[in-house]
Amino acid sequence: MAKRHYSALSQPTLSMSELICKTLDHDATDMLIDKWLEHRNDAYWEWFQGVRERKHAANSLRRQVLVWNKGDFLPENIFCRTVDTGRLIPLDRTWSTHVYHHRSMQDRKLSMMPVVFTMLPELMMLRGMHDLGCDDVYIIVTDMKRQEMDDVTEYFKLVCRHAFGRTCKPSMEHEIQYNHMRLSHTLLKQRRTPCFPQIDIAFRAILHEKRPPFIILFSHQTTSYSQILFTHPLFVPSEEIFFDFPSGCPNPCCNDDCEMIRFPRCGTEGAAVLSIKRGRRDRRKVRSREMCNWIDCNICFNEETSHYAESSEGSQSSADSGDTPTNNGLVCSKCRLVKYCSPEHQKKDWEEHRRVCAKSASN
Repeated sequence: MAKRHYSALSQPTLSMSELICKTLDHDATDMLIDKWLEHRNDAYWEWFQGVRERKHAANSLRRQVLVWNKGDFLPENIFCRTVDTGRLIPLDRTWSTHVYHHRSMQDRKLSMMPVVFTMLPELMMLRGMHDLGCDDVYIIVTDMKRQEMDDVTEYFKLVCRHAFGRTCKPSMEHEIQYNHMRLSHTLLKQRRTPCFPQIDIAFRAILHEKRPPFIILFSHQTTSYSQILFTHPLFVPSEEIFFDFPSGCPNPCCNDDCEMIRFPRCGTEGAAVLSIKRGRRDRRKVRSREMCNWIDCNICFNEETSHYAESSEGSQSSADSGDTPTNNGLVCSKCRLVKYCSPEHQKKDWEEHRRVCAKSASN
């Protein structure tokens, strides 16, 4: 089989990449979360406390919400509305992280654990926003500085808008090739590792082969930041919730421009969103659904309907009541945050839902 040739306009594959991939599995993620909770960062702790006091989630069945109603500061007690299924699930669902890095890091026997640990709260939030398709998180480690990261981000936005999964116009081909050459020269001159062609191969190959909701370009430069690139506006955290999310910088004297991770606080306006065309090969449409909150149920409710049947006295009691569900589902009358297709599924979900179910002030 002939070896595939790489260019800025051809679709690369992961087999062409020379980067080393280190995978941190679910057990490693659990260990990092325990370590993060043990050495709790006050900025994040105070932010979650603020979320708990704001209670902006009341009476919301569709928009993004983050809820901490009961218990100690633990991921299993903090629930997030998923953007793909509309379920309310706890942040304790872990993931595997695939970290792509230059071979020099392996030669120096550098661990990838600090890479994930540095942005663990951000990864927890992004993982919690997805019910499906987020068991794997992809990170490409670089040593780019701030301006270089900005330029590379704009390049990938340009490529995805005009050449990813679609026929590129000749005028845009010239612009893409010019910018590719310019970035390759800049990073080579500054002796960045990996070089830009290797970053480009890994990035576009992951987009094409793995179809993730987001990819992270991580920089271990002290004067830079790590960029999160989203593959659809639906996947971007809501400004209403995350407008004051911590910057991640441990220096208390830093201003808002100093950030270790560029986590979007202004919704899509401040996020790096890639324009991904999903062709016939990928028949899954990106859309927000509203599904039964029981994790093993695949029933999807009609999104166009605004009238809901209501369960009798909250999740546990209504699950025992024998109410007959309508086509629009049963809403938990206590918290009004979740829906079920039947009392049976309401009862099955109670063991988890009880950790967040509480009567809102407006009920």
